[in-house]
Amino acid sequence: MPLQDGGIPEPQDDGPVRARPAATGTRPAPAPEAAGTRPVPAPEAAGARPVPAPEAVRRGRPRSEAVEQAIFDAVVGLLEDGVPLTELSIERIARTAGVGKATIYRRWPGKEELFVELVRSVEPRDPVLTGTSVRDDLVMLLEMLRQRGLAKRSSALLHNVFSQMQAYPKLWEAYQNTVIEPRRRLGLDTVRRGMELGEIRDDLDVEFVNDLFTGPLLLRTVIRPGADLEPGLAEKVVDAVMEGLRPRH
Repeated sequence: MPLQDGGIPEPQDDGPVRARPAATGTRPAPAPEAAGTRPVPAPEAAGARPVPAPEAVRRGRPRSEAVEQAIFDAVVGLLEDGVPLTELSIERIARTAGVGKATIYRRWPGKEELFVELVRSVEPRDPVLTGTSVRDDLVMLLEMLRQRGLAKRSSALLHNVFSQMQAYPKLWEAYQNTVIEPRRRLGLDTVRRGMELGEIRDDLDVEFVNDLFTGPLLLRTVIRPGADLEPGLAEKVVDAVMEGLRPRH
């Protein structure tokens, strides 16, 4: 007698035929589905969570990221409209962003922290140092300062916020503690490693040596905002300073 796939006998013209019993310890194969039908899902186990169908999976930017971007956009829009920092209340920002005040407070304790995070988001990212070469790590740190200076010149937002932030001690202190100080520690750690490896003389104060490296870039980006920030400037500064700081034998 011919069998279909799965051990189910094909019906014959001479009458019904019983299916062959499944072997002990095996599960019978499921009957083939009718054309154009979908199987009915089995009941879920107790406590199990249903798995959404592929078309039900949400696509696009996660909700939290989209909300934060809407808040940032609201602050930028208000600043570009000429609203001073003192008038940028959480309530006004929330109304402009189309969110509730609680949504903002869940992310930042206050507007100072929000402003600092906004400025950080539009600045160049802090470099990831390789640790294999003191010279190369110092170049990466100074190149970040160069890029930051270029970004500040090309960004009306950064220029506006920086010019106002320094008039508000609490905001300026928050920026110094969360943005400037971590970058400064990277420089100090790199200089210390150079001293330990004998590439930089160790009879000088670590902070003083770090200032010798960062000083030229800060001079050109803060005190002389129109000075050249040409490519290769970071390498030029590092090589010149390291030449003068070679250990004395």
